[in-house]
Amino acid sequence: MKNLHHLFIISFLFVNWNTIQAQTNAINEKKNHSDSIVIREIYNRALSDGKAYENLRYLCKEIGARVTGSSEAQMAIEWGQKKLADYDINVSLQEITVPHWERGTKEAFWIRSENGEITKINGLALGGSIGTNGILRGELIVFNTLEDLKETPADKIDGKIIFINQHMNEKHIQTFKAYGGCYPVRGNGASEGAKKGALAVIIRSLGLAIDDHPHTGSMRYEDGVKQIPAAAISTSDAERIENLILNNPEVKYEFVLEMDCKKLEDKISYNVIGEIPGNSKQDEIITIGGHLDSWDTGEGAHDDGAGIIHCLEAFRILRSMNYIPKHTLRVVFFMNEENGNMGGKTYAQWVKEKKEKHIAALESDRGGFAPRGFTCDGSDANLEWLKAQAQLFEDYDLHVFDKGYGGVDIGPLKKEYPEIALFGFVPDSQRYFDMHHSPNDVFENVNKRELELGAAAIASFLYLLDQQFK
Repeated sequence: MKNLHHLFIISFLFVNWNTIQAQTNAINEKKNHSDSIVIREIYNRALSDGKAYENLRYLCKEIGARVTGSSEAQMAIEWGQKKLADYDINVSLQEITVPHWERGTKEAFWIRSENGEITKINGLALGGSIGTNGILRGELIVFNTLEDLKETPADKIDGKIIFINQHMNEKHIQTFKAYGGCYPVRGNGASEGAKKGALAVIIRSLGLAIDDHPHTGSMRYEDGVKQIPAAAISTSDAERIENLILNNPEVKYEFVLEMDCKKLEDKISYNVIGEIPGNSKQDEIITIGGHLDSWDTGEGAHDDGAGIIHCLEAFRILRSMNYIPKHTLRVVFFMNEENGNMGGKTYAQWVKEKKEKHIAALESDRGGFAPRGFTCDGSDANLEWLKAQAQLFEDYDLHVFDKGYGGVDIGPLKKEYPEIALFGFVPDSQRYFDMHHSPNDVFENVNKRELELGAAAIASFLYLLDQQFK
């Protein structure tokens, strides 16, 4: 009898557990079905009645490149403020202090052989570089990597102009890894050269394509080290110089450049902040955003006009659906990501001072190409939540749901809120560095449908964060 009693209890518990599990599964299936319907509607609106492409056209063609501190950057701030208000989103400006660097009007680069033959070079000053104070010339010395430069004795470099011909590693399938491997060349090359007496440092553009478009980008001067001019030349010209040196090792070449770029006093600028108040969890905030500034070449279409438009369109779509969020949803058009990140740093300090509760943030700053998924910089639980969303996106060709980077603008939030989950939007990366920081980053190189799909993916992900994330 005792054994029968135990068997009865076990059977009862087993039946009840199965019942509970079945009920739980049914609830989850119903919830997933409801989420799927909302996501389908978001995609329908983005693809059939979207405003993303026209808004990007206006930002690129009517305003143009938006280097921090410029009049165009201010125009973009006022444009963003108006667009958010037009879509019935509460909007405000957050004052920030930003660096102000200008390229100037004179940029010329060429090499001259011993017999006087001149070859013109396509180049751009790196952001933050000093000018040359007229024409600067010196014997050219070539290094294949930054490490080669560091290991070379100063007496072989003193009084010369350095060219660092370090290639992005094409073997990386994820091109951002290739970019990360070369970033120190751009960021630190000038100071490393100056330590050994170089007159200037020229680098190979950080891009995989072989073309005539030089790529700019930020560099920095090390404290206590002499500041010397720094520039990047196109990959096709880097190949040309490489071939000249290989085919004529006995010939000396002179590199000549002129740049009148300069750093000016800091300026006042603004982050643009839009907000949809939450309902049941109004005091908990989810932030999404991209950066409104760009470099002064091209139009900043992929970097980061596309990210701004992704986030603007996500808010517009949710507003058009009369969606009432649980949490307070905030979109930030950050200023000054490219050469200082004062928008991201100031925002993080500001929200901490206000003692706000931030639970998650999402950034789009990897271009406007076809969406592939999202990455998570957060706890194991945050990562498991992200992976659980994969099935809802299967029909939309998203497959990347993994641990990874959030973004430069939202990164400072991690310092103020160590437990926050940061998510990064991941589009296809194969062509991104053909345009990045170059004159090639223009509206015409953004595909309308890919841009719309990215906006739909971000709007859907924001909806799921609001509904599910804890």
